[in-house]
Amino acid sequence: MKHTYRTTLYLSVFFLILFHVSGYAQKLTTKSKKAATFYKEGEHFFSMDQFERAKMPLNQAIEKDPDFLEAYLLLSEVYYAQEDYQNQANLLETVISKDSTFYVFSYYSLGIANFHLDQFDEALKWFNKYYTKTSNVKSKEKVDNWIKKTLFVKVAKENPRNIEAVNLGDNINTVNNEYWPSITADDQTLVYTVLVPREQALVNKPFVPSMANYYHEDFYKAVKDNSGEWTKGKALTAPINTDSNEGAQTLSADGNWMFFTACGRSDTRGSCDIYFSYRTEYGWSTPKNIDPPVNSLYWESQPSFSSDGRTLYFSSNRGGGKGGNDIWKAVLIGYQSDGTPFFGKPENLGDHVNTPFNEVSPFIHPDNHTLYFSSNGWPGMGEMDIFLSRKDENNQFEKPENLGYPINSTGDDVGLIVTADGQKAYFSSERFGSSFGGKDLYSFNMPPEIRPQPVSYVRGRVFDNDTKEKLEASFELKDIHTKQMVVRASSTGFSGEFLICLPAGKSYALNVSKEGYLFYSDHFDMEKETSSVDPMVMDVYLKKIKVGQQIVLKNIFYETDSYVLKDASEVELEKIVSFLNINSTVKAKIIGYTDNVGSKDYNINLSNKRAEQVYNYLIEAGIDKTRLSHQGKGMADPVATNDTEEGRAKNRRTEMKIVE
Repeated sequence: MKHTYRTTLYLSVFFLILFHVSGYAQKLTTKSKKAATFYKEGEHFFSMDQFERAKMPLNQAIEKDPDFLEAYLLLSEVYYAQEDYQNQANLLETVISKDSTFYVFSYYSLGIANFHLDQFDEALKWFNKYYTKTSNVKSKEKVDNWIKKTLFVKVAKENPRNIEAVNLGDNINTVNNEYWPSITADDQTLVYTVLVPREQALVNKPFVPSMANYYHEDFYKAVKDNSGEWTKGKALTAPINTDSNEGAQTLSADGNWMFFTACGRSDTRGSCDIYFSYRTEYGWSTPKNIDPPVNSLYWESQPSFSSDGRTLYFSSNRGGGKGGNDIWKAVLIGYQSDGTPFFGKPENLGDHVNTPFNEVSPFIHPDNHTLYFSSNGWPGMGEMDIFLSRKDENNQFEKPENLGYPINSTGDDVGLIVTADGQKAYFSSERFGSSFGGKDLYSFNMPPEIRPQPVSYVRGRVFDNDTKEKLEASFELKDIHTKQMVVRASSTGFSGEFLICLPAGKSYALNVSKEGYLFYSDHFDMEKETSSVDPMVMDVYLKKIKVGQQIVLKNIFYETDSYVLKDASEVELEKIVSFLNINSTVKAKIIGYTDNVGSKDYNINLSNKRAEQVYNYLIEAGIDKTRLSHQGKGMADPVATNDTEEGRAKNRRTEMKIVE
């Protein structure tokens, strides 16, 4: 991307020089035929991108005629192409000192050169001079954008973020390019893209001479060992890696799903499409194109899958956007016959994220609230900068904030991701020097002011309560106050493993369901947490539906010392209604319990009234009362000690028992 940008810029300047010579001067400013010959030779090498070879004849032209202005200008563009901004600036100042009106665009180029030299006051001086000397409206707009950019960078570099980039080391980084990191919510699994030589990609495969000088993108994976260090990265096996290129991947929070970008495949819908693969007992499944409406005849790439298990963010140049590449999102609405997720019509994120220029590499943090992305349309340091945008109270993204210096540089900065707890970021760069070579993966501690909301998680496995068989089950995590779905996920059938993200600041009801089983419920109160929350590990044992089985309804709440149901109970109550509707032959008893505070009669009466409230709710919701009964058992059958508040809270519970 950087090469394309620079090529476009210096070639446009080159043609401006030629236009000036042919349209205004009619002939070169030199009278020396020898100097003109050298100039033409240098011009030829420049047009062929042979910049080093262009230097000698252009310098010879200047030696023959020290007042040969075109030779100075073209040589300055050679140095610009080689990113030698000091020599570029020196040559441009020479041109202006010899004839300040010969080539007004020199002022603009001098501003850019000084910008790259971090001479911001000097850059502003030349930009402002160019602004006053040009009458072209588009040129004024262009230089005005550079003035704004220069002012932004000047302030950003005077107030740098306090970060220290740490190379991930030789277990991850090699002489090849490593980029596009993606991690699971527990920060235990890292998948990244590696640009490997084609020969390496063809080990144990037929040699293809015509591809010998090409490179090949593959996915690599590393996990953390017991000491918290990354193990040696290993290439994923077929069918996820192929002889073609795979890259720009995203993992689901639990690491069981992967979405990635591939271009030019036989089943492609456009130039580049988004593909899907899931983890099996034997490795990754054969990737599938996720098809329209996400994939189109245009370019779709760089997916990011949210921890809610339902929303896919991606970059595309499809029609209907703000211009260039925009960031879009699509919501999961079902599954194709082969199990591939099927998404609804994509929605553009709007003008608080997208601009008429390019927005790419979205990363939606597991808080589902903070979006990191790259753009060259918002005020920034140079080319592509990394920004963050947070959702407001209406669930709309706000105007983005630049992450500042030195996270952003004057080059392209893309592909940043942040751990669930918000403490650490991973990114790829070649800016910090490396003993490994090329682009490497780095991490740094996130400054507090640009952190997302902290997210914890609960992970574990699902088993059959009797046989201890590992089960595939469905998970729903809802906000108990708004009843909104926060996460929808599942455990894997071959391992029973699951991972559910828990954003801080809210209380959640978790329900785990499987056909033929009683559901399991749990409660997580994260409302008081304002910083990192320790993750939790638990195993879930599902009970088959049969007479005598009972479960604790952990999300049924009553007013203190009362039988009045709290509104927060509705998520669980609706789950019971759904369960009884699906299992229409089941008869159930609602049983209430209390702690040992108060008399026996008082607690029997209170627990009975509480169970009756749930019973009445279910009848009002349409459940036939002949299928229901209720009972209060007071302080009987405690499940924990009554000597502590924590134990008494566990004993104050409502249960559902299968009676027929």
